Amino acid sequence: MSKDVGQQIADAARLRSLFPYLRMYRAKTFVIKAGGASLDTPAKAKALLSQVAVLQELGIRVMVVHGGGEEASELSRALGLEVQFVDGRRITSDRALEVTTMVLNGSTNTRLLAAGRALGLRTVGISGVDSGLIQARRRPPVVARDGSTVDYGHVGDIDRVDPWLAERLLEDGAIPVVSPISADAAGALLNINADSVASALAIALKAVKLILVTEAAGLLDHPELPGSLISYTDLAGLARLKANGSVTAGMLPKLTAIERALEEGVPRAHIVSSQVPDSLLIEVFTNEGSGTLIVPELATLSSAEQAAP
Repeated sequence: MSKDVGQQIADAARLRSLFPYLRMYRAKTFVIKAGGASLDTPAKAKALLSQVAVLQELGIRVMVVHGGGEEASELSRALGLEVQFVDGRRITSDRALEVTTMVLNGSTNTRLLAAGRALGLRTVGISGVDSGLIQARRRPPVVARDGSTVDYGHVGDIDRVDPWLAERLLEDGAIPVVSPISADAAGALLNINADSVASALAIALKAVKLILVTEAAGLLDHPELPGSLISYTDLAGLARLKANGSVTAGMLPKLTAIERALEEGVPRAHIVSSQVPDSLLIEVFTNEGSGTLIVPELATLSSAEQAAP
């Protein structure tokens, strides 16, 4: 059998190009948050976790936080319940809390665990309630962007994180799969935005990366133009995007979560698309990436990263 020497050389070069990343990230922690729409079928869940499997095999500690909002919305509508959002955040009534808990702690979490089993991964399903992982309080009425006062219902704001359980699981080689349903000190369940939970966990675990997997390609200079993808930016760049109206309501909670993580010591955050095959791996192991990289300051980027298209 003849050998394609050129292809072999190219393959070897690709392997060599991985070495700096492996040295940088081995034994470090990534927190990956996946939106519900990127997990709503077994095939999508398996596609995500197959990439997580590669990261873990390379010595990276990985936690997965998931949403499930669209699935919860669909079930709510099927049950005749109104679905309401203000400034990109869900209003959670008594019945909406029941449905959201059922979806997040039930079908979505279990779907990910099943995908993990199919891949031979030690995935462990938990929620913010387990061992007091996420300690929260009910959000008081707030003033929305349009000036109106909004009561979000059974929605929580995070007081603090107790990372004990997550650390034990990661140290034992497991992959915690976290539902954002949490509780207050009295045990009352609270629905917390999954981006906020992922951000808080990334800070508490001293993660080196917070990665948000969405349906969007990343951050866009112009939301109506898919080709206006921003490859990298910093906190000042995020402020400019919000000021000039380039951020959609659905993206606002994600940017808030990213800003908090970067301000509290997480060095890098990423937004990648679930629609791009292996987007996680491309984002982590190439200078070009597949989505948008956000850092505290652009000066922290290498010259190779800044030269990438």
